[in-house]
Amino acid sequence: MDNNTNKNISPSGETKGGQITGAEALMRSLEHEGVDVLFGYPGGAIMPTYDALFDHRESLNHILVRHEQAAVHAAQGYARVSGKVGCCIVTSGPGAMNTITGVADAMIDSTPLVVICGQVGAAMLGTDAFQEVDVVGVTQPITKWNYQIRRAEDIPWAVARAFYIAKSGRPGPVVLDFAKNAQTAMINYEPQTVDFIRSYKPIHHPSLDAIKAAAEMINNSVKPFMLVGQGVELGNAQAELLELCEKAQIPFGQTLLGLSAAPTDHPLNKGMLGMHGNYAPNFMTNQCDLLIAVGMRFDDRITGNLKTYAKQAKIIHFDIDPSEINKNVKVDLSLVGDCKETLAQVSEFVKPAKHQAWIDGFAPYAEKEYDKVINPALNPTEGPLLMGEVVRKVSEATNHEAILVTDVGQNQMFGCRYFKFTKKRSVVTSGGCGTMGFGIPAAVGATFGAPDRTVCMFAGDGGFQMSIQELGTIMEQQCPVKMIMLNNNYLGNVRQWQYMFFNKRYSFTPMVNPDYELIAKGYGIPCRTVVERKDLEGAIREMLDTKGPYLLQVAVKEEDNVLPMTPPGGNVDEMLFEVEQTTELPKGLKKN
Repeated sequence: MDNNTNKNISPSGETKGGQITGAEALMRSLEHEGVDVLFGYPGGAIMPTYDALFDHRESLNHILVRHEQAAVHAAQGYARVSGKVGCCIVTSGPGAMNTITGVADAMIDSTPLVVICGQVGAAMLGTDAFQEVDVVGVTQPITKWNYQIRRAEDIPWAVARAFYIAKSGRPGPVVLDFAKNAQTAMINYEPQTVDFIRSYKPIHHPSLDAIKAAAEMINNSVKPFMLVGQGVELGNAQAELLELCEKAQIPFGQTLLGLSAAPTDHPLNKGMLGMHGNYAPNFMTNQCDLLIAVGMRFDDRITGNLKTYAKQAKIIHFDIDPSEINKNVKVDLSLVGDCKETLAQVSEFVKPAKHQAWIDGFAPYAEKEYDKVINPALNPTEGPLLMGEVVRKVSEATNHEAILVTDVGQNQMFGCRYFKFTKKRSVVTSGGCGTMGFGIPAAVGATFGAPDRTVCMFAGDGGFQMSIQELGTIMEQQCPVKMIMLNNNYLGNVRQWQYMFFNKRYSFTPMVNPDYELIAKGYGIPCRTVVERKDLEGAIREMLDTKGPYLLQVAVKEEDNVLPMTPPGGNVDEMLFEVEQTTELPKGLKKN
């Protein structure tokens, strides 16, 4: 049956005999999984599902985005701040293909998603039918699991399995390719729950000997240092992390996605790691005698040159995913498991310690960075507004309690360097994929995932235009997103690299921008542009006091640069404090 116009079928998709359509079975399965918000965009091959959704509008709040990629990014923002599985629905062909970037982004950043795509009827598969694409084949490398639902009776099982895989172990995206005939066929529905899959072992448990060995290494260490990744947030292990660090007095640095796993002002928090991170934690990585990595994957932006990275240190790696162990950095001891459990277990055997001299040793490097970079970025006395000062002023105005969402580029680095965090699950940014256009839709999702919190989204003028159509979603939903556009009339991050490594040849990075105030007005969104420093604080207060969405455009220094910086392929402890123009390409950019 290709449609649900049979007179024996009620508007809810149920027959007099108790059977329901596959589309109705999907709705009930989503409700069974606790889904309350969906992001999506309808189309031909998913129309029966949208027809069923019409009768579930009270329980399943559907948010109509303006582009399918935005549906995935919005689901990501929702998942990252709520701790739940994000869910979106799109049609087949171009609709499904428009989700690919978001699915890949979710995979590399370990974000739990279920993406439901329409598909042509099973009888038409492989015929190059209208809007048919091999979604399973395309998404297989970038999902934890994908499955094509060809029969209505498979729907409860497939949905239950999808949500279990998405949220268990190391989280990630799952794609369900939903054939149209399965949406319209009739079944006797029974909800299913999946909590075990043979051959799938999402959680491992290290031996007691390994736990004791880790504690002994910490007890014998004189200069321990911990690297805190997003795994601490995903595992809800924030309290266990601080318990161990405070007991053994272990200073720590944080990855980009792990920035809100501990309060910014915690005395043991030494700042952000990585290419544009803080100098002290990067430098001391190559000075410690024990490096403890928790829920992070030793990304190249963190390690720099692997040949010189922490060679003096013993290394312990806590991670839920065994495939990350020894992938990039060879370690001396691995604890594969849920870090909420493993951190607590190790803490039991760790002795109270003091490493005051070691902790104090971070100060000179922090002071050097403050004098050379931070103070000039936050406290300029003249000249154009700087990105760093704008970010810090917004953070201060929210009492450092807001959720930070960023797009990608200089706005992302300045945002994550100068925003402060006091609450967990407070940073939403595209880490491993670096997806421009992520910011606006992710912020939309964050407002639904944490409706009681303030959401501040920073974007550059380049990334803002990549998802500018989502102002329509914000207009319709009146999402209270506080959008701060740092407008420097450049694709700023690329321009900085062109200055440093390409002899200041600004090849297609200058931007010709539209009138953003006029665009915002067209969407009914309040907007204000700030050019002068004296107007900044008042504009920020106006933005935060305005109910609903707000766009604050700030004209910033055109050639502002993110510093300090470890050049690509450089040593993590050799950061640049000034932008130096050179024609010598870094190793990663040299031609063969």
